[in-house]
Amino acid sequence: CSRWEEEKKEDGVKWMQLEHRGPYFVPPYEPLPKDVQFYYDGKPLKLSLATEEIATFYAKMLDHEYTTKEIFQNNFFHDWRKEMTSEEQEIIKDLDKCDFGEIHKYFVDKSEARKALPKEEKQKLKEEADKIQEEYGYCILDGHREKIGNFKTEPPGLFRGRGEHPKMGMLKKRIMPEDVIINCSKDSKIPEPPEGHKWKEVRFDNTVTWLASWTENIQNTLKYIMLNPSSKLKGEKDWQKYEIARRLKDVVHTIRAQYRKDWKSKEMKKRQRAVALYFIDKLALRAGNEKEEGETADTVGCCSLRVEHIQLHPQLDGQEHVVEFDFLGKDSIRYYNKVSVEKPVFKNLQLFMKNKDPTDDLFDHLNTTFLNKHLQDLMDGLTAKVFRTFNASITLQEQLKALTNPEDNVAGKLLSYNRANRAVAILCNHQRSIPKTFARSMQVLQEKIDAKKKQVEEAQEEVKKAEDEFKDTKDPKAEATVEKKKKLLKRLEEQLAKMNIQATDKEENKQIALGTSKLNYLDPRITVAWCKKFGIPIERIYNKTQREKFAWAIDMAGEDFEF
Repeated sequence: CSRWEEEKKEDGVKWMQLEHRGPYFVPPYEPLPKDVQFYYDGKPLKLSLATEEIATFYAKMLDHEYTTKEIFQNNFFHDWRKEMTSEEQEIIKDLDKCDFGEIHKYFVDKSEARKALPKEEKQKLKEEADKIQEEYGYCILDGHREKIGNFKTEPPGLFRGRGEHPKMGMLKKRIMPEDVIINCSKDSKIPEPPEGHKWKEVRFDNTVTWLASWTENIQNTLKYIMLNPSSKLKGEKDWQKYEIARRLKDVVHTIRAQYRKDWKSKEMKKRQRAVALYFIDKLALRAGNEKEEGETADTVGCCSLRVEHIQLHPQLDGQEHVVEFDFLGKDSIRYYNKVSVEKPVFKNLQLFMKNKDPTDDLFDHLNTTFLNKHLQDLMDGLTAKVFRTFNASITLQEQLKALTNPEDNVAGKLLSYNRANRAVAILCNHQRSIPKTFARSMQVLQEKIDAKKKQVEEAQEEVKKAEDEFKDTKDPKAEATVEKKKKLLKRLEEQLAKMNIQATDKEENKQIALGTSKLNYLDPRITVAWCKKFGIPIERIYNKTQREKFAWAIDMAGEDFEF
């Protein structure tokens, strides 16, 4: 039996044996050299060690747009002043008078120097990192040596957050052993804390899969050290996730019939639930949990939509009953979409919006708990998230069927695959900002294409010349030359076609992030089956890390796998 299908444990128990070294702590702060100085109001000022360390966090980020944002600057200055000595607090009262330029330059130079190191030096550094990885990066779980995902604590620094996060710039404190809870098995060799320190607590809880945890100081959330995605435990969980989504396939028709019926329900609560579910199913929106105000960026999902986030158009661009969505979703990514919906949905939305202010909740009788409880009643294990996984995977499978031309060469088929993946990313609204290097690298590619075109034209001339010569002389040698020139021409034309495909792919992909769906929403067996069916090497789609994560799928799926 494969490692994915070993003996099952009793409910809730995740492991019988767990042994590890505990987290690897970030090395302590190294003070700046004497000649690198901080200036206040034009004069050099020697800072205490703690204050200096925080100053370096800001200095390192000077060329980042974060440090131009007022909220970042204010949060940083407020937290920095809290850590200063009283003498420093007396002097340093205005961020605008602080000059971090010399410190910034020091770190830029240091990073350039690291890049310029000779090969042997780089190799030495790599060996040191590998040694730490060997020592701290693995655990023993039920007799298997498993890789740990993030075995290092996060270094101290300034909180960035995503989107317009109200806490950006705040001080992320250094994690100490005294903050850390260790989880392992009773009979294992319990990890030793660093010298002179002790753990916050040691637990033996085999109903959870984390190895260590601590509370980070900015959002007060728990952080965990977990196993690497390639580990058996994570692989099984991943596999289960897609199996639940596949079960949805068998009942989705019933669910859809049910919510359509509920559009006419006498209970407002049910109507709102039915419309929200329609959005989650049709548009793959996230559920949208309630959040603490002021703690996080103002982002919403389906259940937390406000009246201001949608506009209704009885007619728009030749379509009827159009809903125009415009809101910030998870990670402050803007969701903008115009969708033609069914008439009863449109009518219900008009009803939900009646006599409400823009900032009122659209679904004021609905929360995610109520929605997910209903979903659980419809199918065991069903949550709003399962719809996203289900719709993403089904879309990939259908698009691959529609787009793949068995006659195409590998490059052509890979373009079809990426187009299918793009359809999913668009459905899930996985965007990225256009890479800074995009224009330049596109230009380089275009120059290569132009050069290749010239080569093709020259080769065409050569073929014509060789053919004429053969016509005149009928010499077998000349005939061989014709064949040789034709072969060269064909090879150049294939190279040109491949480059053109590459350019198309790059252009279509500049604002779309494919990675998120590939790693989290798409059943890897669909991809594995497609590769096997069309003879595409799996490494053309999944890199080494992804192949490790999806080892279970590569083991399991034949070319006939259907999601």
